[in-house]
Amino acid sequence: MSGASTIAVADIFVALLVALAIVAIVSKRFGVPYTVALVVFGLIVTLLTPDFHVTVTPELVLAILVPGLVFEAAFGMDVDALRTNLPSVALLAVPGVLLVAIITGLILSAATGMSYASAFLVGAITSATDPVAVVATMRHLHAPARLGNLVEAESLFNDGTAVVLFAVAVAGTQLLPQGLLTMAVTVAVSVAIGGVVGFVAAQLAARTDDVNLELTLTIVCAYGTYLVADAVHESGIIATVVAGIILGSYGRRIGLSPLGRVAIDTVWSYLAFLLTAIVFLLVGLTITPAGLISSLAVICWAVVAVLLGRAIVVYGLLGISGRTGPGRRLGMRMPLSWLHVIFWSGLRGAIAVALALSVPTSNPDRALLQDVVFGVVLFTLLVQGSSAGYILRRSGAALARDEDRGSAAELPALGRPGA
Repeated sequence: MSGASTIAVADIFVALLVALAIVAIVSKRFGVPYTVALVVFGLIVTLLTPDFHVTVTPELVLAILVPGLVFEAAFGMDVDALRTNLPSVALLAVPGVLLVAIITGLILSAATGMSYASAFLVGAITSATDPVAVVATMRHLHAPARLGNLVEAESLFNDGTAVVLFAVAVAGTQLLPQGLLTMAVTVAVSVAIGGVVGFVAAQLAARTDDVNLELTLTIVCAYGTYLVADAVHESGIIATVVAGIILGSYGRRIGLSPLGRVAIDTVWSYLAFLLTAIVFLLVGLTITPAGLISSLAVICWAVVAVLLGRAIVVYGLLGISGRTGPGRRLGMRMPLSWLHVIFWSGLRGAIAVALALSVPTSNPDRALLQDVVFGVVLFTLLVQGSSAGYILRRSGAALARDEDRGSAAELPALGRPGA
């Protein structure tokens, strides 16, 4: 890279930081989530400067931005709350994702005439809630601890399922039985990779009290886990989530020094803010208004399909399961107001954009698929993201009784263990 190119990259980076800071300050002043404000800012830039074009590669999102974000969320997750929510998370993250993809594909194909293969591909891309969008939104809302943990955990795990489902759909593998077997093997191997890397990182952290080395280990764990899993064609997202949970719980317990914990939490909190801001700004810069307008009818049907699929999964699959004998015994029963929040907080974001960009050029519907996915992402971020706080307040979810664990208001505030 030449000296001039290096200076140009530095100029762009500084300009990006300035834009992020200004948008975040202004959005806070008006009480708007800064993630939503950044998407709007990116859209305004594309409208005012038609010749300005940003190329966002899937690798940039999936290998550079996402691993750090999902690791930070997993590292700070309350493992006790996750254990309580695990049956619900598993239900939403695996059969829930499959059901949304199938429902979206059926509705979109029937309503628009799109081939079911392409419609199902849209469903696979938009079937999972995005961890980047959901984590940022739930932290902004200060939701009850168990509710926030459930929504965050679902977004972390179901995204990995959606990436695997996308790969199956692109490959044209039949969903039954080969596709399900492929998904099961991928999830199992990815969990194993994340478990091994997280355990090794925790053991290494226990053998040093150097804050800088401990912090370095977390960065290696976050990105190394993703790269190892991706290199063997498994799910880097699932592996990174598992590694983050193990290092954040087991690692804290056996070896991270007090100063190391403070330094790790502080540094990763800033990295999460920076990566989140970059992701949402890039989402805004990637979406072209012209493409959205030309595909508006199909986008509207896709939004209806995604919302309907999400409603069936949340109110039907999760809601009914929590009120049956096995579900009640597993602690899956929760207030109706919580189901409202879980339904409406099903945002789509950067990973859906990355997957849309990954659709092979040989697909004849590639341009339409991308426009439809971008439209769904934009709707969930702008409409659902900006109104999630209203739904939380109006539904009474913040004060609703956790019917299996006592009062939700008595649970600790959403955040890291011990917060």
